[in-house]
Amino acid sequence: MTPIQKCIVEKSTSTNCVWLMRQAGRYLPEFREIRKQNPDFIKLCLSENLASEITMQPIERFNFDAAIIFSDILMLPYGLTQKVEFEKNFGPKLGELDLDKFRNIDEVDFSFRLNSVYKAINITSKKINKTDKDLIGFVGAPWTILVYMINKISPKKKLSEDFFKDDFLINRLLQIIDKFLKIHIKNQVEAGATIIQIFDSWAGLLENNIPEYIYIPTLSLVEYVKSLGVPVICFPRGIKDYKNFCEIVKPDAVNIDYNVDPKKILKDIKIPVQGGLNPEILLTDKSNLEKEIKYYLNTFKDHPYIFNLGHGIKPETKIEMVDILVNTVREFK
Repeated sequence: MTPIQKCIVEKSTSTNCVWLMRQAGRYLPEFREIRKQNPDFIKLCLSENLASEITMQPIERFNFDAAIIFSDILMLPYGLTQKVEFEKNFGPKLGELDLDKFRNIDEVDFSFRLNSVYKAINITSKKINKTDKDLIGFVGAPWTILVYMINKISPKKKLSEDFFKDDFLINRLLQIIDKFLKIHIKNQVEAGATIIQIFDSWAGLLENNIPEYIYIPTLSLVEYVKSLGVPVICFPRGIKDYKNFCEIVKPDAVNIDYNVDPKKILKDIKIPVQGGLNPEILLTDKSNLEKEIKYYLNTFKDHPYIFNLGHGIKPETKIEMVDILVNTVREFK
């Protein structure tokens, strides 16, 4: 059993395992070289050999305990034929919604459009030592996918004023999203993913109707992942009540934000915990980084814990700081 599986499944507290969100990304010079030649982000995600190579770059460099497939949560709307593009210095831009078109898409069409993602997972699963490392597949949570599909750009701080105006559209979309997220998860697991992480990047935007838009739709996915026999990690970023989330949604592990108190999490949450370190700390200095890492490791030393960040690693992070991070986690006793 891998160190991360021991932590999640066996509730082991002695694994000192580590991986980082966005570990395959712009802080790596080898990634920047590939990106320079491949400016279209979606096309890059759909280039199975390159996506696999990018996935393995941080493993080869830092020997993390898990690889996470190089892809994006917005492959889901792309698979449903909604236009998705990434604009430099702006982020994602999505095209108009066409419910009639979505209704006519079946599992075969959807899986065909995303087949290169599954091929990339399969290629990577053959490169990775499965006794030692996990290969993480992932999806966006239904709420976050809904936000992007209706809002069409990153909402940043708030949703558009008329976001909730069409109940029929929202309910119909949530049904479609649930169906195709499950297909996307199944295809990733069948291709070789050994863990699924569900990213709810915009959970923190919601003040009301949290059960309706977050708890119930995410629980449906969590139960589905469990039925496939692989562990599921949830990251409800910005959510106000982690305790309630974990008790209702019941993931196998939960990733925490950098703006929550880890000691409160320790008191409130019984399941394995992942993450928490502010990525900004990696932009400071060695002594500050070691101090902050040890704070999390000491807090969770008697609790199943996977070291990670409270958000994705920043592009301006120096390689040597990641080396320090990995060594500090590995050497912690």
